[in-house]
Amino acid sequence: MGNLRIMLAASEVVPYAKTGGLADVASALPKALSSLGCNISVVMPRYKNIKSGHPVITDLAVPFGETVKYSTVWLEQQGRVPIYFIDAPQYFWRDSLYGERDDVERFAYFSRAVLELARRLGEPPDVIHCNDWMTALIPLYLRTTYSQDQFFSETASIITIHNLAFQGLFEHSAFSYFGIDPNLYHGERGLEFGGLASTLKGGLLWADAITTVSRRYSQEIQTPEYGFKMDAILRMRKYSLIGILNGIDTEEWNPTTDPHIPARFSIEDLTGKRICKQQLLARFNLPQDLDRPVIAIISRMTDQKGFDLVLRIMDRILETRVKVVVLGSGAQVYESYFQGVRDSRPDQVGVYFGFNNALAHQIEA
Repeated sequence: MGNLRIMLAASEVVPYAKTGGLADVASALPKALSSLGCNISVVMPRYKNIKSGHPVITDLAVPFGETVKYSTVWLEQQGRVPIYFIDAPQYFWRDSLYGERDDVERFAYFSRAVLELARRLGEPPDVIHCNDWMTALIPLYLRTTYSQDQFFSETASIITIHNLAFQGLFEHSAFSYFGIDPNLYHGERGLEFGGLASTLKGGLLWADAITTVSRRYSQEIQTPEYGFKMDAILRMRKYSLIGILNGIDTEEWNPTTDPHIPARFSIEDLTGKRICKQQLLARFNLPQDLDRPVIAIISRMTDQKGFDLVLRIMDRILETRVKVVVLGSGAQVYESYFQGVRDSRPDQVGVYFGFNNALAHQIEA
């Protein structure tokens, strides 16, 4: 794998932005690949809360819509891995990462910007690693819009499915605006999906390889029960689909050195965990009852994560007098529910809506 040039494109990367496991993988995997000798870079949007880096390109030209849009590119070095940020305020300076009416347009633009950045940097990637629907148009662009571009003639694409439930659905009328041949709506390699078009379907059809977060998940998503109506496509591409179990960054999550937690601990000496628990309860203004369990949830708040099941038994959980702390964001119904539970049981429940990397470490500890 030495000297392999890889560009990883992701909509979220720890510690800059996170809603789920994608952000952790997009941070940890490049470090691991770099340690194996790969020349890897990461590209993500520059959301309005990101203050890191410095501008290195001020006029990245991105063909999009009926014109060429220009973005600034920022750079921060994370060890040996450069992190590039696409700064397009009209698309990414929003109050949340996702959930906007123009989400697909935002990330279609980002996908084009990734390819234009690769060309601007001057060395063709051997592989562009795409992640979920947000970057799933990149494989399609490579094989259609950029198919005659000699710069990418040897570039392969991989797409990783972190969450098949989100599929990047958009109207047929957006094809030409996104720079996609409208003829790709129908047909064997078409993006049509349930009366709309799907960016994720484009990635699954056009990527050279497909990976997902475990071997078991790679099997499950080929079934009607877990395939979210894309199981037939995945069965068709089963020889290009492989499940690779997600790991963790053992440096980032090492409790003997973690700078985010109030006390260190190890498998040989766990006494620091009691201090961590004490500080966590204080952080949420909960009573210092150190002998009662704390049930913690760090997650995107969606049905797929099982929050509908949690709500069914929440009253029974609280009857046991345990403490509950919740960190995350997502569907308004769940945010409203947990805020209501917190307001009615302030001595038992603590909530934090949003992304807080340090707090995630403190809860885990």
